[in-house]
Amino acid sequence: MNDIHPLIQHTPPDPGNDSIPALRVLSEITTSLSSDSNVEQLLGRFLATMIRLAGAQAGAVRVITDDRTHLRLIGSVGLPPELVEHESMVSVDCGVCGKAAREVTVSSWNNVAFCKRQANDAYFSDTCNTVVAVPLMHKNQVMGVYNLFLEEGHVVPEDVRLLFRSISEHLGIALENARLTRENMRISLMNERQMLANQIHDSLAQTLAYAKMRLTVLSDAMGHEDYPKANRYLGDVEEAVDLAYADLRDLITQYRDRINPRGLVPAIQELAKSFRKKANADVDFLNLVQDVSLTPDEEIQVFHIIQESLYNIAKHARARHVVITFDLENGQYIVNVADDGVGVQRKNDESSTMGKSFGLTIMRERAAKLEGKLIVESRPAGGTVIRLVFPQRKSEHAA
Repeated sequence: MNDIHPLIQHTPPDPGNDSIPALRVLSEITTSLSSDSNVEQLLGRFLATMIRLAGAQAGAVRVITDDRTHLRLIGSVGLPPELVEHESMVSVDCGVCGKAAREVTVSSWNNVAFCKRQANDAYFSDTCNTVVAVPLMHKNQVMGVYNLFLEEGHVVPEDVRLLFRSISEHLGIALENARLTRENMRISLMNERQMLANQIHDSLAQTLAYAKMRLTVLSDAMGHEDYPKANRYLGDVEEAVDLAYADLRDLITQYRDRINPRGLVPAIQELAKSFRKKANADVDFLNLVQDVSLTPDEEIQVFHIIQESLYNIAKHARARHVVITFDLENGQYIVNVADDGVGVQRKNDESSTMGKSFGLTIMRERAAKLEGKLIVESRPAGGTVIRLVFPQRKSEHAA
């Protein structure tokens, strides 16, 4: 059975109290939409308000499942525990809920005998006479529903029905935004897993494949008792295993690092501090942007590009001094990671040590996600500059 949110299992408010003014209700909902991250808790919190407005004795709130075939109960007020358990998941076509979903309007249902048969609970004949369904809509598509259970003789006034429609549209938008957020999170997770798979393939897997080939010729040399060759091949295998172990440690370290929840700038500061200790090199970070305003996904991509740049410097450059700069010029963010190490053979040379590095390919993929580009070039005074350039978002620039 799906979990039922316990936050709203309490006694319903007295319907005899004064009605909550419509403007105040809408204002509260609007404020909550901008501050509440958990939409299901938000829906549950406003259930008591819906009950009070309708003069109902009980209520429930449901959200539609991802496959749009069922409605999942996320909270209730004033319903028997047995009924709550039985109604944890119902078909989207069931009774008044299905009617509200099909007609995309506030619906009343006086045929509680149907509900009684479906739920097999005497509540619908002994206590409840009318069920009202308020659909939560977004662009004429139902995202969830409020159920309000009324005693005999109670009806929902027309002005309250109109208010319910405004409420349902506001909360329907919140549900759609939550759905899009979940979808984007899934996409981001899949992309990160794909990048991890690419990194493992381009580093660890290739090194192990080389070690396997050297083991084959080692075995052949041993079979022919060619011990000089066998010793040379054995050295190759040992070197490959050491390299694979180092690559594995780098991958583990990279994916253990997490971006600081305070944002990108503190995360880069922590990364520079950590690298300073590990690589025994001076690292300076210069942030020249007064207000860095990136999306969480953009921050993650920039963070990992800088992180991979530092790992490459540690593995290949033998640098003593590294400077990270973050700047904004003519609507373009510019991130530079410069070192005073051995440099590259030629400008943007893909055959160089840096160009062959598996990390460079991954960094370029991340730059493409930012709609930007990655440039690797030698410094005139010696060393290498890894430069990331990507556009400032239009909405941010307009602000």
